[in-house]
Amino acid sequence: MNHVRNLVQAEEVYRRGYTGKGVRIAVLDTGVFPHRDLHRRVAAFRNFMGERQECHDDNGHGTHVAGILCGDGTCSRGLVRGMAPGAELVVLKVLDGAGNGVTERVLDALDWVKKNRAIYGIRLLNFSVGFLQGADNEAQSEIMSGLEELWDNNVTVVTAAGNNGPREGSITVPGISRKVITVGACDDERGGRNMPKGYSGKGPTGCCIVKPEILAPGTNILSLSNHGNQYVQKSGTSMATPIVCGALALALEKSPHLRPEHLKLKLYESLVVGKERRGPAWGILKVDNLMELL
Repeated sequence: MNHVRNLVQAEEVYRRGYTGKGVRIAVLDTGVFPHRDLHRRVAAFRNFMGERQECHDDNGHGTHVAGILCGDGTCSRGLVRGMAPGAELVVLKVLDGAGNGVTERVLDALDWVKKNRAIYGIRLLNFSVGFLQGADNEAQSEIMSGLEELWDNNVTVVTAAGNNGPREGSITVPGISRKVITVGACDDERGGRNMPKGYSGKGPTGCCIVKPEILAPGTNILSLSNHGNQYVQKSGTSMATPIVCGALALALEKSPHLRPEHLKLKLYESLVVGKERRGPAWGILKVDNLMELL
């Protein structure tokens, strides 16, 4: 993660003391392992896939995402720190050990966030989950509607573009939504472990706006493992998404009054037009630029 923070130009932000403190992020994923790097920063855990309600992750995907968001590097002497090591998580397990989910359980989790967002102070939602367009269209439309409703209620939703590139029109649901922030990988051209070259989902989508809006590193990202207090590399837009979401936690620490639409606008304004633009996206995340605009 150290090289990731350098790539997205975030080091000056940390020198000024920003860590995402006071910001809570909902994570819908495979759960979370109680890794030492997340000590006391999982504010709540809810399992929508079974009876077991203590923190656990029988897949590892959710723990990896959580580490990118706010791991503090305890077990690596600070080397593998997440983007917002002072932020807290509300983790909702909506995927099983194989990484599969049931649409109804995702909808249940979104309803829980809607009812409890004020109680837990949830400002961001990381959704590193994708559904192929055309797969049970009505259910997928319900998921997008649920996320958009949260957006309207002051929860900034950050979603993955999916790993079905490089063909056009390969962004997964709910990343095709007009409102949410959709994240692609800026380094997918070289591929990654179990990922082909150019894997990041590409537009266009039916909404006639640029998707994904923002790109971030997603290939061979080192973060938390769900086995002991270890680390593991994973690749995909699922990894790029919490890099952007974590950056937005830093932004909300500095400017907690910002609503989702304002955050999205500041994200757009933080990019240098014409530099490092690749494909139909606004550009690559630049954290220091974003913070200077707040």
